[in-house]
Amino acid sequence: MDAFSDVLRVIRLAGGVFLEAEFTAPWCISGQLSSSDCKPFQVTPRHVIASHFVAAGHMRLRVASGDMIDVRAGELVLLPHNDAHTFGSDLNVAVIPARQVIQPPQGGGISRINYGGGGEVTQLLCGFLGSETSFSPLLESLPPLLKLDVRATASGAWIESSFRFAASEIAAGRIGSATVITKLSELLFVEAVSQFVANLPAERRGWLAGLRDPQIGRALAALHERPGEAWTAEALALEVGMSRSAFAERFTSLVGQPPMHYLTLWRMQVAAQHLREGRGSMAQIASEVGYESEEAFSRAFKRQFGKSPGIWRRQLG
Repeated sequence: MDAFSDVLRVIRLAGGVFLEAEFTAPWCISGQLSSSDCKPFQVTPRHVIASHFVAAGHMRLRVASGDMIDVRAGELVLLPHNDAHTFGSDLNVAVIPARQVIQPPQGGGISRINYGGGGEVTQLLCGFLGSETSFSPLLESLPPLLKLDVRATASGAWIESSFRFAASEIAAGRIGSATVITKLSELLFVEAVSQFVANLPAERRGWLAGLRDPQIGRALAALHERPGEAWTAEALALEVGMSRSAFAERFTSLVGQPPMHYLTLWRMQVAAQHLREGRGSMAQIASEVGYESEEAFSRAFKRQFGKSPGIWRRQLG
């Protein structure tokens, strides 16, 4: 399994569509997701990625950092850092906070917005991807905005029709379709990130650039596949056919942290997954992620998450 897929498996993304909107030009909305927006899907993620799918029409979207994009019918925009953002037919008209115009769900469906000046129609499906434990190297590698032309993907027509159908089922109060939305949202996120990686300039740094590098990518894969192994920088360098100094320098330059620091972070992510799923005793989990004693494992876990693994597991319940 490649490192990107491994990260997705461990952080366990959940997704959903919580809002269906119809706007008429001119219109301009501001908003930012909160964990409470995800509650209809029985999740309250600590990290949220906002998404907007344009089902008809078009819009402009700008995040607080100033980045702006045009989004047209069949395109999906993702905000990996859940930045506050403004979107509309014209970003220079009066801005209305989204929460002022949202209509609460009726009969167990999803919320709606009908708003605008009566001109050209734009239809949106607004959703989220979320996780209980974010993986900072991945997130820090992503820009404020990612855009994906769903129709241009290999299964674009099927994905778009499935996305629309599942969203309509949710709007009608049939929440069971949320599982379909979750899988489709994750699929679209993977596709958007894959396209982003494919177009990264050669000088780009970050975890995703590390995945693309032949040798650092192999090192990341080895760490992900065998987190319990007694790795050293020397052993990793030997694994990928580099000298220790050259390997450590390239790994740190691309990934943003030394290999052993990264290994500790990944081990804690894997441990958190095992704790969340109730897999094994504390001693077994410690051993699986490379710690010879529960005490050493507990100290490392507390440094990462701010609480001991036992308390962290109890609070999940």
